[in-house]
Amino acid sequence: MTNLLTTPPLFLPSHLENQAPMAKYMRDQFQFLGVKSLERRELLRPIRQASYQLTTHQLQHWLAFYYQQPYREYQYVAIDLALANLRRLTPAQYQWCQQQLTVTPWWDSVDAWRKVLATYILKHGCLEQAGPVYLRATDKWVRRVGITLQLGWQQQTNVQYLRTAILSNQCDEDFFIQKAIGWALRDYSKTDPAWVREFLATTTLSRLAQREGQKYL
Repeated sequence: MTNLLTTPPLFLPSHLENQAPMAKYMRDQFQFLGVKSLERRELLRPIRQASYQLTTHQLQHWLAFYYQQPYREYQYVAIDLALANLRRLTPAQYQWCQQQLTVTPWWDSVDAWRKVLATYILKHGCLEQAGPVYLRATDKWVRRVGITLQLGWQQQTNVQYLRTAILSNQCDEDFFIQKAIGWALRDYSKTDPAWVREFLATTTLSRLAQREGQKYL
């Protein structure tokens, strides 16, 4: 166990038959070992358990080590470990996680990091301070996270923040931004459909955002 704690292991196998299809799904932007999510999560269990014994410094080393690996699955491992250790992430580690949004970004990593960042913000009750940082960003992936920060918050959703997040991005024609707007509205429609109906009826949005936002109405 001592060696495991000092040196993060490269524990994932290589499945040649899966590598090309997985890379193609991500438009051949990343290298893959060919390990699918169910197998990865199963193999991660002892690593996750070991991570609970790490000091803050050791945990940060592990997160950085895995996220620097060339294979996409290890970047998922870093995100999984950050989420598993969320309760003890320091403000500095939260900032580090936020910075990774623009490192080899695509929807898979960005949306996974969103869960880490959003859960941290909800736990610490700091949406009013942390949220605008995302919305002011020039990078579309950071703003995508800002728009979707409150997914799953239900009654804890801050509707003024949701409104601001959408209105400040409604003119950005980027697919991933418009998809995020629709996603945020669709999710909140499960909690307050009347609010979403009124918002859709009184706000000019793209066809994509409108379509996505009203799916459950």
